[in-house]
Amino acid sequence: MTCLPESFYQQEVVLVARQLLGMRLVRKISGKRVAGIIVEAEAYRGEEDLACHAHVGKTHRNAVMYGKAGRAYVYFTYGMHWMLNVVTGPEGFPAAVLIRAIRPTEGIEEIQTRRAGRPEKEWCSGPARICKALDIDGSLNGSALIDDESSLWIEEASPVFDNQILTSPRIGLGNTPEPWKSKLWRFVIDRKEMKRP
Repeated sequence: MTCLPESFYQQEVVLVARQLLGMRLVRKISGKRVAGIIVEAEAYRGEEDLACHAHVGKTHRNAVMYGKAGRAYVYFTYGMHWMLNVVTGPEGFPAAVLIRAIRPTEGIEEIQTRRAGRPEKEWCSGPARICKALDIDGSLNGSALIDDESSLWIEEASPVFDNQILTSPRIGLGNTPEPWKSKLWRFVIDRKEMKRP
């Protein structure tokens, strides 16, 4: 279980989004691992991408996107939800991958407690749900995901082959203009593949 290095995240954001599938997102809570396999991710690429937070230029909110690769960009949305993103590419170029869903593998009781009243299929099947299940909030914004001595990181797990992956336009873009609304920058492991041992 090797922590992904900074060089992994320095790649182009669409490539990183695809390659993050099958990797393990780990959160350390009270000294215990709570983790899951990344099964869905979306790429957001630079100021030219009108679906990306950086399309308005650098602000206090999105400043982490302009920083070093392999850092967490955690933001608050709709006045109620935290979202976890991973900064990619060269420093100064704002790009990030939104982690949209994970399949829980460790710390199940912790996740179940944090998602009490919800069916298992809804524990981590959305970016806000992940943050609730893994206790991720703004205090982790800017933290390095490349150090397994920290409280949040991503590590190697099982590779996912191209024939196991589905692509589609990104979700919830509303009135975002083309071509950005239809970019096939959402990557998800086929549900049939997730059921395999």
